[in-house]
Amino acid sequence: MIYMALKKFLINQLINFLEQPSFHLTSPPTHSIELLKKTLRPGDVLLVEGQQRFSTAIKYLTQSNWSHAALYIGGNELIEADLKEGVIRIPVDTYQGFHTRICRPVNLQPEHLEKIIASLVQKQGLSYDIINIINLLKYLIPVHPFKKLKGSAFISLGSDDPTKVICSSIIAQAYHDVGYPIFPIVRNVEGQRRYAKKHVSTYVPSDFDRSPYFRIVKPSLEHEFDYRKVPWVKEFKDEIKPQPLELNQEVDKLEEA
Repeated sequence: MIYMALKKFLINQLINFLEQPSFHLTSPPTHSIELLKKTLRPGDVLLVEGQQRFSTAIKYLTQSNWSHAALYIGGNELIEADLKEGVIRIPVDTYQGFHTRICRPVNLQPEHLEKIIASLVQKQGLSYDIINIINLLKYLIPVHPFKKLKGSAFISLGSDDPTKVICSSIIAQAYHDVGYPIFPIVRNVEGQRRYAKKHVSTYVPSDFDRSPYFRIVKPSLEHEFDYRKVPWVKEFKDEIKPQPLELNQEVDKLEEA
C-alpha cells in the first residue's frame, strides 16, 4: 500500500514537472482555429507543436517541430493520449494558438475509417505509458549519458503494455489494423518488394508528417485561395527594419575580426 502510494506520488510529480511551460520558442499558428475546424476531416491526424517541457523533449528526440498527434473523429472533436488524463476526447478549440499540421490518409475506405475511429474511441480511459514519461525525463536532464543519441531510428517510446499508450502509438496501431501504411519496412524478397509493419512503439508524431502515404493539407490553400486578394500593405509602422551595412563597413568588421 505504501509502495503504491509512493509510486503514484512520484509519477504525479514527474507529470507536473513535464507539463510545465517550456522557455523554448515555438512557431506561431499559420491559420485561425475556425479555418482549421473547417478543413479537418474524420481520420485526419493533427500534429501539434506543444509548448511544455515534455514537448521540448520529444522535439529534441525526433528533430522536428511536432511533439504531439491527435486523431480527428468528426464533430469538431479529437481523440488523443494526454500525459495526465490518458486517452480522452477533446474539442479542436483546445489547440487554438498552437502551430499545427494536418496529415490526411489517401483513398482510405469508409469501412476502414470507421474501424480506425472506433479503435480509438474504445481506448478512451487507458492510461498514458509511464515508461514514456521516464524516457522523456532522461532527455530533460542537463547531463545524461544518452543525451547525444537522438533520431527516430534510436527511439522506442513507451513499453509493450497494451493498457498503456502514447499519442502516436494508438493512432499508428489503428492504421496498422486496417492495413494502411505509415512508414513500413520495405525489402526486396526474391525480386519482389515486400512491406512489413514497424512496431507501433517506434512511431513518433513527425512520422505522419514524413510518411509518403499521408497528404499534408494546408487550410489556407483549401478554401478558394486567391493570392490577388491578399490585403498587402507597404509596411507596418512598428516594424523594425534591419540596417544594412555599407560594403566598406563590412570589410572593416572582417579585418577587425
